[in-house]
Parts: sequence; C-alpha cells; structure tokens
Amino acid sequence: MAHPAPGVAGADRSQGAPVHEAATEGGSQPEEKPAPRRKRRATKNASRKRSPKTAANKRSHVCSVRLNDDEKNRLTAAAAASRTSLPAFLARSGLAAARDPDRAAAAIAGEREVVAELFAARRHLGHVGNNLNQLARAVNSGGQPADVQLDAVLVAVQRAIRRVQTATDQLLEHR
Repeated sequence: MAHPAPGVAGADRSQGAPVHEAATEGGSQPEEKPAPRRKRRATKNASRKRSPKTAANKRSHVCSVRLNDDEKNRLTAAAAASRTSLPAFLARSGLAAARDPDRAAAAIAGEREVVAELFAARRHLGHVGNNLNQLARAVNSGGQPADVQLDAVLVAVQRAIRRVQTATDQLLEHR
C-alpha cells in the first residue's frame, strides 16, 4: 500500500477518500448517527380509507373488454365523474344493469338493432305498397275493392307507420 501524503488522514484508496476517517472537516463523520426518518404525511383523508374486502366479496375474476377510442373516452369521463376507476365503473354499471335485465336490454339495444328494425319496416312498407298498388289497379280497371281489403290495407299502413316511427325514435335516442 502507498503511504499517505503528509497532512492527509489515512491511505488514498479511492480518489482521495480515506478508509475510516473523513476527508474534509465539514463532511459526514462515521461516529455520528443518521437522523431518524420522518414519517410520510398521509395523502388521503382518513375518513376515505376502506377496509379490505372479505374473501367472499373480493373480485378475483378478470374480464377483458375491447373499446374504440370514443367509447373509452366516454367511459373514462363517466368513471371520473363518479370518482371511480374505469374497471370499478364498468363492474358497477354492469351489476346495475344486471339487476333489471329487461330494461338493460332495451337500453343496450345498439344502432345495429335499430337499423335492422328500420330495414324490416322498409320491407313491410314495400309489402303494404304492393297491396295498395293492387287495390289501385282494381279501382282503375272499373272494379270495386271489398271493404275488408281496403280496411286491411289501411291497418297495415298504420302499423307500418308506427313501426317506422318507433325505430326512428330509438335511433334518435341512441345519438
């Protein structure tokens, strides 16, 4: 080992720092005890602290959900408004919907179902229009349609109008 330079305490083993002594007068001293650590201040309110869930109530199953950007943004905003995480919001919303399946099914009916209903109503109107054309052809050729036929066509027209109106209202509610 090399001998220390005059006036320097201890051997120079790593860039001038002696082994068991302080290299400078103002530095930390090995005989001093470190200051005790301060406890962290709680960031959350003590009143908001929850007790852990029991084993029976703990959520242990994971379900994966795929969302597009718009759906994720809307759900994230709704979760933030209710001050919950997105997974908790999805779980609670799903459970709320499961309490009343009939109402949930009506609320969940997406645009795809409404568009399918509009196409079905359009086909229905095509059939009604065909019946109306047959009645018009009979009248124009000098024949007289039976009152039963005329009443049946009018009832079918009114039913088709209601069907189209209902589907249109549903489509507008989903927007």
